[in-house]
Amino acid sequence: MPLGGMKITSFAPGQSGETMSVPTGRFEKRIARAVTVEIRSDDEGMPKERTLTENVSAHGARVLMDREWRPGQHVMVISPKEGVRARGQIVYCQLLAESRFAVGLELSVWVEPWAKSY
Repeated sequence: MPLGGMKITSFAPGQSGETMSVPTGRFEKRIARAVTVEIRSDDEGMPKERTLTENVSAHGARVLMDREWRPGQHVMVISPKEGVRARGQIVYCQLLAESRFAVGLELSVWVEPWAKSY
C-alpha cells in the first residue's frame, strides 16, 4: 500500500476488480501521545488556548479544543516542556460534542520530539 493512502477495489459491469490508491492526505505515521500545547492564532483579538494533543507526528498533531477554528487559519503551536515552537495551519475542525472540537494541525517545520515513538 502506498504511503499516505489506502487501496480500494472498483468494479464495473463485466470487469474484474481493479485496485487503485486513494490518498488520505497524511504522509507520516501519527503517534498516540498527550502533549500539553498552547495554540495562538495569528488573528489579533483571538484568545490563545491551552490544550492536549490526541496524537502527534513530526509535521502535525490532532488537538482537542474548546472552540471552533477555521481550516486554513494560521497559528503558533507552543509546547515549552518539549521545546516546541512552530508555525502551523488548521487543516480541519471536527465537532465532537457541544463546545468540543478535534482540530488537525499541519506544522511548517519538523518537530523532532514528536517524530519519536516513546
